[in-house]
Amino acid sequence: MVLPAPNLDDRRFQNLVDESKRLVQRRCPEWTDHNVSDPGITLIETFAYMTDQLLYRLNRVPDRNYIKFLELIGVHLLPPSAATTAVTFWLSAPQENTVYVPAGVEVATPRSEAVGSAVAFTVTEDLQIVPCALEYIGSIPTGGTWRNHTDSMKLAPFSCFSGQPVPDEVLLIGLTAAVASCAVSLRFDCNVEGIGVDPEWPPLAWEAFDGEGWAECEVDRDTTGGLNRAGEVVLHVPGTHTASVEHGLRAGWLRARVTTPEEDQPFYSNSPLIKQVEAVTIGGTAQAVQAEVVAEDVVGSSEGVPGQRFLVSRVPVVASEEPVVLEVSDEDEGWQEWTQVEEFSQSGPEDLHFVLDPVSGELQLGPAVRTPDGSLLRYGAAPAKGALLRLRRYHTGGGRQGNVAAGAIRVCRTTIPYVARVENRAAAIGGVDGEDIEEAKVRGPIVMRTLGRAVTAEDFEQLARQAAPEAARIKAVPAATDEEAGGVRVLVVPTVADDVDGRLSFEQLVPPAETLTNIATYLDGRRTIGSRVLVEPPAYQGVTVVVMMRARPWADPGRLQRTATDALYAYLHPITGGMDGNGWPFGRPVHMGEIYALLQRLPGTELVEDVRLFAANPITGERGAAAQRVEVAPNALVFSYQHQVRVEELA
Repeated sequence: MVLPAPNLDDRRFQNLVDESKRLVQRRCPEWTDHNVSDPGITLIETFAYMTDQLLYRLNRVPDRNYIKFLELIGVHLLPPSAATTAVTFWLSAPQENTVYVPAGVEVATPRSEAVGSAVAFTVTEDLQIVPCALEYIGSIPTGGTWRNHTDSMKLAPFSCFSGQPVPDEVLLIGLTAAVASCAVSLRFDCNVEGIGVDPEWPPLAWEAFDGEGWAECEVDRDTTGGLNRAGEVVLHVPGTHTASVEHGLRAGWLRARVTTPEEDQPFYSNSPLIKQVEAVTIGGTAQAVQAEVVAEDVVGSSEGVPGQRFLVSRVPVVASEEPVVLEVSDEDEGWQEWTQVEEFSQSGPEDLHFVLDPVSGELQLGPAVRTPDGSLLRYGAAPAKGALLRLRRYHTGGGRQGNVAAGAIRVCRTTIPYVARVENRAAAIGGVDGEDIEEAKVRGPIVMRTLGRAVTAEDFEQLARQAAPEAARIKAVPAATDEEAGGVRVLVVPTVADDVDGRLSFEQLVPPAETLTNIATYLDGRRTIGSRVLVEPPAYQGVTVVVMMRARPWADPGRLQRTATDALYAYLHPITGGMDGNGWPFGRPVHMGEIYALLQRLPGTELVEDVRLFAANPITGERGAAAQRVEVAPNALVFSYQHQVRVEELA
C-alpha cells in the first residue's frame, strides 16, 4: 500500500488568478475591467504562472527528502555493466615471428547512419600470435600403439586410423610451439578413402593438450570433409595449450579423435588416407570489454583533512577484473597504493582506504567523527597536505548497447602490423544499463527489509542482483528435494544478444562461470546460518510451434511467414518474451489459444487454420506428441526450438 503524500500547497494557476481578482475588487474597487485583454490582468496571469511553478517545485520536496533518505541508508544507483566478448585478430599472412597484440587495443563496430555511433571495445589481455609449423605427426589406432608417421609421410600416404575405425582412435599432430589462444590452419592433402561419413558432419573432435588433459578446440571451418579430400581445418586453440612430451617427443600437441557416432550420424567404414600435412598460425583471440581504459587519472590534491571528496574525469566506472587502485604521492615512498572498500565502518585511522561511487564518480576518503567526550574517531587515513591523488587505471562505459551480435566487430582502431581484420565469432554478453532513480526508489524498502541478510526468496534475488547486475533474470526458489531441505536455488539467466534473425542458441543461456561464482561468494556471507545456496541456470522446456495460416489477398505470403516466425520467437523468449516483454514467466505453460491470438493480430493474416504445440528437448532435438498445452516446470523457462510456419494465399 502506498501512503498518501502531503500536498504542501494545492493551489493551481486558475486558483491564483481568481484569488488575485477578488483582492483587486476588495482593495482597488476603481479597477473595473477584469477582462483578459486588460494589461493588468495579463500581469496577474504572468505572476500566477510563475507562482504555480514555485508551488510545483515545493510539492517536489517530499521526493527530494525520500531520495536523501535513501542516501542515508546507503542506497546508491547500481552502475552499468560492460559486455564482454572474444575478438579474433586474423593475420594478413603467416608470419615467421610472433605478432604481439597488447592490452588496450581498441576495436569497434562499423559506424553507419542506420546503427548510429560505433560501439567500442578494449582488449583486456596481451595476445601473442605465435608462429608454428608441423614437427611430428602420428596416430594411435586400436590397442593404443603409437605410430610415428613423420618420416614415412614423405615417402607414401598413411592411414591415420585402423582399417575399420573405432571410437577414440586419434591422429596426433605435434607443432613446433604451443599456440595458446591462436588460430591454426592445418592444410591436408588427402585421398577419398574414409568413405561412409557425411562430409558436413564427420565423427571427429579436435582437441589440444593443456598440460593436464585434452581440451576441446573450436573448429572454425573444415573443408576436408572429415579428412577425405584436400582442404583446410582451422582450429581455435584454447588459451591453456602448452608444450608437453607425448611418446618421448616434445611439441605443442593437437589431435583429431574419432567420436562415438550420434543417432543417425554416418560413420567411417575405412580409414582416411593422408598424403601431406602443413600447419601455420593465421590469427589469435583475446578477450575484450565494451569500455574504455582511463589510466593515471589525476583527481586532485589533498588538503590534509579527513572526509575529502574528489571527482574522477570519466563516468560511469564499470567493474573489471582489475581492482581500482588509488595512488597518493609520498615524498619518501613515491606512490602509495590505497585500497577501495565498500564502506568505512571497519577502517582504522591508519588504513589506506577509499570509497568510490561508480555512477557519480565521487571518490571519498575516510571521515572523522566527534565523540561525546570531544575526541575524534578517524575511519581511514588522510593524505598529507599537498599530496597528489590519481587513479592508476579504471574502465568507463558499459550498457546493453554493448551486447552486439556475432560478427558485428569489424574495425580495428589501433594499427597492428600484419593484422588484416578482426571479428567477434560469438555475440557479446553481459552489458546491462545502469539503474535509474525510479528503480532505486523501489529498491529502497527492500534494502531496509533485508539489511544485507538473505532470509526470504526475495532477499536472495535482491542480493544476487547486487552481486551480478549483468544477469538478465534471477529467480530464487526452495530446494527441490528432501535431501536439500533448508537450501535455496538461485537460478541465473545471462544477458545475451539474439542473432540477426532474433534467434537464441541454447548454449547462450549458460551463465558465465565468473557470474555464478560472484553470486555464490556474495550470498555465502549473507545467508542465514545453516542454509545452503546453490547458484545455477534454470531448466528450459523446449517448445516447437507448427502453424498453418492463410494470407489476405493483398498480403505477401513470404513476408507474412517471416513475420509470424519472428513473432513466435519473440513471444516465447526466456528473456524478452511474454505478455509484458520482461521475459517468459517461470513455470507458465504455453497454451494453444494464446498462439492463435498472437498470430491472428499480425498484419496480413486472414485466418489461422491450425496450430500445433510440441514439447521438445533442445539438446537432443526429440519432440513429443502434439498437444493443446505444453507444461513448464515451476522453476523452468521456455525455449523456442525450430518453429515452422506455412502460409497459403487466400483463393
